[in-house]
Amino acid sequence: MFEPTTSSELDILPKTSVVDYKKNLHRRRILIELYRSGTSSIAELARVIHSSVPSVTSIVEEMVEEKWIVPVGTGVTKQGRKPVLFSLSTERYYVLVLDVNTHDTKVLIMNLKNEVVFRRDLDMKLEDSSKFLGALIEATEDVINESNIRHDDFMAMGISVAGLVDARKGYNFTYRSLNQGDQSFGTMLERHFKFPVYVINDTKATTLGEHRFGLAQGKDHVLAIYIDWGVGLGVILNGEVFQGASGFAGELGHIQVVPNGELCHCGKVGCLDTITSAASLLRRIKKGLNDGRISRLSGMDIEKIDAEIIIDAAWQGDSFAIDILHEIGMELGKGLSIAIHLFNPEIIIVDGIVAKAGAFITNPIEQAINKYCLTDFRSNLNVVISQLGQEAKWLGTQAYVVEKVIENN
Repeated sequence: MFEPTTSSELDILPKTSVVDYKKNLHRRRILIELYRSGTSSIAELARVIHSSVPSVTSIVEEMVEEKWIVPVGTGVTKQGRKPVLFSLSTERYYVLVLDVNTHDTKVLIMNLKNEVVFRRDLDMKLEDSSKFLGALIEATEDVINESNIRHDDFMAMGISVAGLVDARKGYNFTYRSLNQGDQSFGTMLERHFKFPVYVINDTKATTLGEHRFGLAQGKDHVLAIYIDWGVGLGVILNGEVFQGASGFAGELGHIQVVPNGELCHCGKVGCLDTITSAASLLRRIKKGLNDGRISRLSGMDIEKIDAEIIIDAAWQGDSFAIDILHEIGMELGKGLSIAIHLFNPEIIIVDGIVAKAGAFITNPIEQAINKYCLTDFRSNLNVVISQLGQEAKWLGTQAYVVEKVIENN
């Protein structure tokens, strides 16, 4: 994330500016290291940021006074004095995390140790409507008031949202009515709340959460497939989330797989979304039941059946639910095979509602990969279910905000 300072960059600055520049760079690196590692000693911080122990000691003492950092006990050592451990403070600098999706909206307040200190689940489904933005602002204001946290203690807001999101400018190009004219969704929220607002696509947020805190930690080349009401693909390249030229990279759900297939909500025909998403799972199950397929789900009110009920039926041995999940997994694996040949990942992480099906979805994905991928691409490749679940998205949104704020200030 941080590039080494070159002599040419420093030559154009006054001497005092050079000192301040280096100090601020060290401050940012210390904050990032503590955010990702949790705790660290001064000696460890000095080693990581390539600075001297006295310099780091001075900076840490300043940041303790500013309530960025707090001492949290001592570390273990084989001999000599035990080192004091430091972590980020939880007394202030909160982040508002909004998880806006087609099921509902969750508003969370998180501290710098990734702990949720306040949460509200709202019955607000993402809509392509300007009214939705007003309702979202009002609901978020209510949450802030309920939390009793001072407005000045919020460092920023992060929003994970479905659709084609230009994270640099805060635009959502799928839900266009959230923007107003030349003002982006993110800009309008920022002007209202008077603190920085960062918008990120939900799949990329999930992928970032997996890379910073989940099964993708320490890995440089990762695919994270998010199977919800649509199918999204997050890509980690060389240790960073790949955004693409406009922030749209990873829309695997909109590659055409059935030339004469069903109409997708995007306007094209036969997209992967139409046969592999949770919406597709639900549609195919309901069609089968209406056509007389025998299942544990037979006799249920068909309108009350959801993805979780179908997955639960599979775990209870329902052959119809298992068959449909197998078909979906095979199609997902076929689509992923294209991405595998393009990006050569170390691991594929499966997340989203359909991930709750576990081996019922990963086994057919692996079968398809074995069938459609070249041997050398799949020889060391693992397909795993996320251990973080929905928390991956929240942690990724939080990480995106915290790292951006530290980088920009």
